[in-house]
Amino acid sequence: MSISAEPIIYALIFVGVLVLVEGVYLTIFGRSISLNSRVNRRLEMLDKSGNREEVMEKLRKEMQQHLKARNIPIYAILSEKAQKAAIAFTPRQLIMLMVAVTGLAFVGLSIGTDTSVPVRVLLAVVIGVGGVFTWINMKANKRMAMFEEQLPDAIELMVRSLRVGHPFASAISIVSNEVADPLATEFGIIADEAAYGRDMGEALKDLAERLDMQDLRFLAVAVTIQQQSGGNLAEILDGLAKVIRARFRLFRRVKAITAEAKWSGKFLSGFPILALIGIQLIDPNYYDEAMEHPYFIPACLIVGTFLVANLFVMRALVNIKV
Repeated sequence: MSISAEPIIYALIFVGVLVLVEGVYLTIFGRSISLNSRVNRRLEMLDKSGNREEVMEKLRKEMQQHLKARNIPIYAILSEKAQKAAIAFTPRQLIMLMVAVTGLAFVGLSIGTDTSVPVRVLLAVVIGVGGVFTWINMKANKRMAMFEEQLPDAIELMVRSLRVGHPFASAISIVSNEVADPLATEFGIIADEAAYGRDMGEALKDLAERLDMQDLRFLAVAVTIQQQSGGNLAEILDGLAKVIRARFRLFRRVKAITAEAKWSGKFLSGFPILALIGIQLIDPNYYDEAMEHPYFIPACLIVGTFLVANLFVMRALVNIKV
């Protein structure tokens, strides 16, 4: 019995693509662009250039460029996630990066495997494009999770600032200087825009729509209503912070309760494929007789359809809105 090393090589090349893309990203844009950095990126850029308007325009361009490129074929599947992740690469740079890592994956497959050229080309495209998409998706999920966790603390900081007499624009600026990324840079841009005359409620609404975040929509609506009809903004935001915290706790409980069902769906869909791969590695001739049957291909298509449908059905069943 001999086990092929090719699947391991495929996995290593895929992981190598993720590491390479992350390394290139941090090398070009600096450590401050990492969400683990203690200094938020906007403050570091201001410290280097000193030109507030130039930094604001650069960050605004980065945060809007991906949604504007949704009409580009293929890139449309990346644009929304890239926007939520605030990827500093331009759409053209991301496409060039996908082409580059696809070429490197092809070279790695050519050196490490004996598969035919068409198979290597197909695998290289899957690894290159899939690797960049996975990297963007991971960054988007991490950034949105951190943003949701930071928002209640930021609103409470704004409440304390308002209660000691600061105007709302100053409260936003204080938040942008005191908290960490990703919220700090986003709120810093809003503070800069307000300093140049933009309406605060409109800026918060644009941020909420760009990130597709319900809690930010609540904040934007609260600020807009207070601007139009007056009232105690500190009390409104204090109540909003409590509501967001309660929703966050409830979301965590729902996530914990539905975790078993989610993983059951993934396991039930993935186990047959893993079993098939394992059998093929152990005994490549195991299915030779079955493959000659006329119903083999239709049966495979039906089974594959049911496995994919299982993922969507289980996801729909546990997709509880909070």
